[in-house]
Amino acid sequence: MTDLGASEMLLMRRRLNVKTNGRLRRDLPLLLLLGLLFGDFSSSKAESCGGVVQGLNGSIESPGFPHGYPNYANCTWLIITGERNRIQLTFVTLALEEDFDIVSVYDGQPSPGNLKMRLSGFMLPSPIVSSGSILALWFTTDFAVSAQGFRAVYEVLPSHTCGTPGVIPNGVIHGSRYNMGDKIRYSCESGFVLEGHSILTCIVSPGSGAQWDFPSPFCRAEGACGGTLRGTAGSITSPGYPAEYENNLDCTWSILSEPGDTIALVFNDFLLEDKYDFLEISGTEAPSIW
Repeated sequence: MTDLGASEMLLMRRRLNVKTNGRLRRDLPLLLLLGLLFGDFSSSKAESCGGVVQGLNGSIESPGFPHGYPNYANCTWLIITGERNRIQLTFVTLALEEDFDIVSVYDGQPSPGNLKMRLSGFMLPSPIVSSGSILALWFTTDFAVSAQGFRAVYEVLPSHTCGTPGVIPNGVIHGSRYNMGDKIRYSCESGFVLEGHSILTCIVSPGSGAQWDFPSPFCRAEGACGGTLRGTAGSITSPGYPAEYENNLDCTWSILSEPGDTIALVFNDFLLEDKYDFLEISGTEAPSIW
């Protein structure tokens, strides 16, 4: 049994992995962690970058953006603001070699326990808001293949505002006030179905100031696999189970509970093509890959 803690939303995503590289690629996450802990990851080949960023707003770009970043990059940025303020970070461009070139975002100093999000590939995340006055970015690249890179903008938020929750793909946001007590509503374009909570409220969270009461929803194409599950119990199966699933699937399920409740997930059967098909579970302290 996997106890997912006090999470109100559990996202499970299965994606097709087309990489065919061997042991060196699989060992890369360990090398990245060692680089974070000991501060040395092929520094002789890495381009100088990173630093401390201050001010009410600004931007951060990968080295060489938008013309491509170098191999062996190892960059750390610290965004620092005054006490009782928080930081909202919004990625406006993201184009990285998927799985191997990574930008990690930390809620505080860049240590494993503060990891908030790991980004790779091309999918833009929702805006990220810190719980305190420090937000860190750590950008690492491997020895081959480059892409455009990333650009992110940040803004210092007073303690009484939640900041924008962001526009979702194929969705529309209604409302432009983001202070405590304000509400915003999401809807989807024609041909898409909203998954998650359509109405978000800016509330006071003890110890971290104002924040939205639920994660941003997403819009799923009508007829696509996945969905939103509510209630005290239920089951999820891959499409076609117990028969084999199809190729090129990309399914997301959201499990919603009442605030303060926990979600327990138990697997009764699990068989995927090793190294190429996978299930990602988020909503825990850090996402896990199965």
